[in-house]
Amino acid sequence: MQFQIPKGTFDILPYGTDELWRLSHMWQKAESVLRKTAADYGYREIRTPIYERTELFVRGAGETSDIVSKEMFTFLDRGERSISLRPEGTAAVMRAYIENHLGNLGAVHKFFYIGPMFRYERPQSGRYRQHHQFGVEAIGVSAPEQDAEIIDLALQVYKRLHIKNLKVLLNTVGDAASRETFRATLLAYLKPRFAQLSAESQVRFEKNPLRILDSKSPQDREILKGAPSILDSLSGEARKHFEQLCRILDRFGVSYLVDDRIVRGLDYYNKTVFEVVSEDLGAQGTVGAGGRFDGLIASLGGADKPAVGFATGTERLLQVMVALQVPCERTDAPLLYFIPLGEAARMKCMELATLCRHAGVSSIVEMQAQKLQAGLANAVKADALCCAILGSDEMEQGCIQMKNMQSRETLSIPFDDLLPVMLKKMLR
Repeated sequence: MQFQIPKGTFDILPYGTDELWRLSHMWQKAESVLRKTAADYGYREIRTPIYERTELFVRGAGETSDIVSKEMFTFLDRGERSISLRPEGTAAVMRAYIENHLGNLGAVHKFFYIGPMFRYERPQSGRYRQHHQFGVEAIGVSAPEQDAEIIDLALQVYKRLHIKNLKVLLNTVGDAASRETFRATLLAYLKPRFAQLSAESQVRFEKNPLRILDSKSPQDREILKGAPSILDSLSGEARKHFEQLCRILDRFGVSYLVDDRIVRGLDYYNKTVFEVVSEDLGAQGTVGAGGRFDGLIASLGGADKPAVGFATGTERLLQVMVALQVPCERTDAPLLYFIPLGEAARMKCMELATLCRHAGVSSIVEMQAQKLQAGLANAVKADALCCAILGSDEMEQGCIQMKNMQSRETLSIPFDDLLPVMLKKMLR
């Protein structure tokens, strides 16, 4: 029996795949940029379990959200407790913030996370049942400047990854008073058209009519073309917040398009919501999204603290990078590739390689090839910078033949000088 990977998942490989975004060095490159960008903005890493109690996501994301109603991987553990693989990162971060009493350690907290998420949905390009997310969460600041910082951080991530052809779609879903006013207006518009709504939206009509705005059904999208705008139902405070955010983004030089149909797929959002869309991904064009969720911490049993954040899918990022032919050099290629010719040479190469490795010089010793050309071919496959060739003549002379794989220059280096020479190369 030959085992196959579960549907909606994929392997990340060091080589051997035509799908370049699945190469591990591309993931390493992207994740290093994500971590560095988050650090530059003052965000620190938090790691939470891959699974949590199901109620956390039900209360956080909302019972009527697609994630909770259709997409979660949920099971009973041996204690008959309902457990779910995390479908998104925010609820778990807020749970960790509350449970570990981090609010006692300061008024403002900035976190980032990187890791796998799980949603049972139809696999397609850029969407998988196990996918990976990078996200940031800022807790403790209600001012629109914090929203602007999050949006600017998101765009800086994409800029540093050389991703172009992006646009920011910006909206506000207002505060509780705004949504209550808009809910009544929207219901009045949809009620005469109830029979034409999709079955899913008919259910949402009673439970959470604002979620209808997030429907992907063509018939719903057609009906919604004439629907009222939430921008006409904003309270004075919500309108002020949104207008200030727009002025800040203008001052930052951030280009955006106000789209009053963006509500995001999770119930915890309020006020600012936004999406970053790539024109290189077709129908599934959103590469990142986020917004403000001021009441979420309180709803999970913590203090009533404001919060805002965003998340981006790593698979999406890499696929856009491949589409744009963004150069991505390997970071795991060996600096030195030893090619021994003979048993005695192999032992000496192992000794020298161990010395180099302990000093931080990445090294590989060829273990299979019996001939020089075969060893050189393997060194090329490994993307090695230099080859260290050692045969019987070199053993007698106490030297190693060093071949630069880029310039093709060859030098004879005494054994004792090999490590100092390689360390100098690392400093260049």
